[in-house]
Amino acid sequence: GVPETDAELIVLLAELLEDVSVRGTRLHLSSLGTPETRSAYREELTAYLRAHEQQLSPGVRGRIELNPMRAFDATDRGTRAVVRNAPKLLDRLSDEDAEHFAQVRALLDQAGIKYELDPTLVRGLDYYTRTVFEFSSDALGAQSGVGGGGRYDGLIEQLGGKPAPAVGWGLGIERLLLLLEAVGIAPPDQAPDAYLVVGGDAARVPAMAAAEALRARGVAVLQHAQGADGLPSLKAQFKKANASGARFALVFAGEELARGMVGLKPLREGESQQVERPLADVASWAAELRNA
Repeated sequence: GVPETDAELIVLLAELLEDVSVRGTRLHLSSLGTPETRSAYREELTAYLRAHEQQLSPGVRGRIELNPMRAFDATDRGTRAVVRNAPKLLDRLSDEDAEHFAQVRALLDQAGIKYELDPTLVRGLDYYTRTVFEFSSDALGAQSGVGGGGRYDGLIEQLGGKPAPAVGWGLGIERLLLLLEAVGIAPPDQAPDAYLVVGGDAARVPAMAAAEALRARGVAVLQHAQGADGLPSLKAQFKKANASGARFALVFAGEELARGMVGLKPLREGESQQVERPLADVASWAAELRNA
């Protein structure tokens, strides 16, 4: 995989955090090399930890053979003193790994993304290769991670697919909400603009297509979760629509749907009448929901 993709996804996550007003996070960056590089390094690290195992915590001591790199996550004083002088994987990268990592860093520098080289950064899953990263915040205390990820070029093949490079990240939504609260930022209004009321299985596909078209135009849409017994009655769905705080119910049912129309029912304007809008031209009325 090319380093441009690694940098692009890191920038994407940095911009997402900034878009929701989360600032002051720190980006930790490292490289785990390829599996071959890491295998040789694990042997070296294991030997080092064995030579100092009396200073390690019992938990780390018992897992040296299984996963010696987890020692870098330990918080006890003895283990931290040992790993402070342990060999670092960043110093053992192959020339190709080191060049890939150098290019990622150069691209981040060009994009104005600040980062900290963290040779002790260890993702919790062994399938990562080369680039790994994590955004953290001191405002979250000990559980400081907000989101992170990295490259995992061998994972798709391990799962039975064709060999393909891959890179990605995950973001903890609960962590993000906690961070917003910790720094005194009110979360955005969680009430949707519209709630879908779907009359039967035949309406599910057009309802989903309309929902995606609306979301693409900035409309917050909530769709009723279907239970094991199928969709509930329209009356029950309207009750949920009202409770959601949505300004509109979008009704996909009856003769309107057969004519290619969706019913638009205001929920916050007293006895306002339901009107119809064309399913084939969502763009013509999307702003009506968003700006109401």
